[in-house]
Amino acid sequence: MVDHLLIFIAFAFLLAGFVKGTLGLGLPTVAMGLLATTMGPGQAIAIVIVPAVVTNIWQTFVGPYLRDIIKRLWPLMLGTVVGIWINAGLLTGPYAAYGTVVLGALLVIYAIVGLSRFNFKVRRRDEKWVGGIVGVITGLISAATGVQVIPSMPFMQAIGMEKDELVQALGVFFTTATVALAFNLTASGLLTAATALPGAVAMVASFTGMFIGQAVRTRMQPDVFRRWFLISMILLGIYLAGSALLKIHG
Repeated sequence: MVDHLLIFIAFAFLLAGFVKGTLGLGLPTVAMGLLATTMGPGQAIAIVIVPAVVTNIWQTFVGPYLRDIIKRLWPLMLGTVVGIWINAGLLTGPYAAYGTVVLGALLVIYAIVGLSRFNFKVRRRDEKWVGGIVGVITGLISAATGVQVIPSMPFMQAIGMEKDELVQALGVFFTTATVALAFNLTASGLLTAATALPGAVAMVASFTGMFIGQAVRTRMQPDVFRRWFLISMILLGIYLAGSALLKIHG
């Protein structure tokens, strides 16, 4: 791992941590999107996984809603674990090259959904079975791309969680999903001692970015920052998908 790549990893996670500190989410999404410009999704996920787990564990226990979150979201989390298990090995299989294309498309979808303020509601009595289906789909996508926001994020908004509970719920859900993904990476031989140094750099940069983001959150307009963040995700997603397709068919 050459020095300039470590510097790029530090920059990517500093920015990703800043976004998470400001908005409460986005670390794996931003980090995966940036790292995928210089490496394959498998290698990128192996670097992202440890900082994602640690920062989400921290977010999981900041708040009083843990019991209610587990009661409401266990089908979503179980379905996600099942989906990740079903798609195990996709990152190293014959279709691994298409992972960057899917990642780019997901970044665009995620950003468009966020910008459109698209809202739908799931009734309380339907939460369990809808959550299970959403979980399996999220898991299948996560196993291929390392990104877990589609369609889990819109679902958690649709069941009517309050802002503070939603932030904690994101921590609980992403912790479960990233731990399940870590087992996939270990079994596939992607999570090895070679990722230790990049992972350590990523961890330090992530927490530095988070603390900076939290410090400036009260001094900036979150809606303006969120809008430009989502626009940049669209541009990054288009670039990733387009460049990957050119490599595949070039």
